[in-house]
Amino acid sequence: MEFRRESMITQTNVSLKIAKHLFSKQPNNNIVFSPLSIQVILSIIAAGSEGSTQQQLLDFLRFKSIHQLNSVISRLVSVILKDAAPSGGPCLSVANGVWVEQTLSLQTSFQKIVSSDFQAKLASVDFQNKAVEVTNEVNSWVEKETNGLIKGVIQPGSVNSLTRLIFANALYFKGLWYQKFDASKTKDYDFHLLNGSSLKVPFMSSKEDQYIGAFDGFKVLCLHYKQGQYDRRFSIYFILPDAKDGLSALVEKVASESELLHRPRSGFTFLSRRFD
Repeated sequence: MEFRRESMITQTNVSLKIAKHLFSKQPNNNIVFSPLSIQVILSIIAAGSEGSTQQQLLDFLRFKSIHQLNSVISRLVSVILKDAAPSGGPCLSVANGVWVEQTLSLQTSFQKIVSSDFQAKLASVDFQNKAVEVTNEVNSWVEKETNGLIKGVIQPGSVNSLTRLIFANALYFKGLWYQKFDASKTKDYDFHLLNGSSLKVPFMSSKEDQYIGAFDGFKVLCLHYKQGQYDRRFSIYFILPDAKDGLSALVEKVASESELLHRPRSGFTFLSRRFD
């Protein structure tokens, strides 16, 4: 259990590092991404590489060895990212795939890791003569694996005769709140933008008590999803800066001091507060 907890803390730290990089490149835009998806794909690349390339990936993903990486990612894919809908929990659809130019040879050990440990599709295809067909194949596979929820993951023209590898990942999540919001109590309030202006947007309200971890300069709000009979717990965390223009500073602080988010619950200053 301790190994699993430490591993997940490590992956959270990597996720925050990725978030910091993305936000720094697009400081004024909304960004939605799946850090776990990025880590799974990078892990597949690491498993198929060697030498300095593999070591750089291990250092970035914070693994001591390729064996440890394969073990942790295998558990992540098979347990953490397993669909919880059959047991009454959130619907979770995950698809990982690798398409390789047919003139390239792959080691048997790599093929086994991709298909068994990472549960990813591995296909040998003809990029040089059938780039359009391969594009359609990848898109059709993703659509099938996500039950039609995600379509056209690869845009027309992005694959050509020079392509040698495609690493594809698709993730879909849909869950119900553990405590539902009352839609009739939705009201418009000011939402403050990074440019200093504000606009009216509908805010959800709840009469149930929510718990917020209060830190220096920001607060953390946690809302739980309906879990079903599975032993995993899915929740969404909102990290809110106290200052209206404090988003950039918040990203920097959380990414550089991520241990703040890993404190035991007794280490938090918890406040009982309504979410409205």
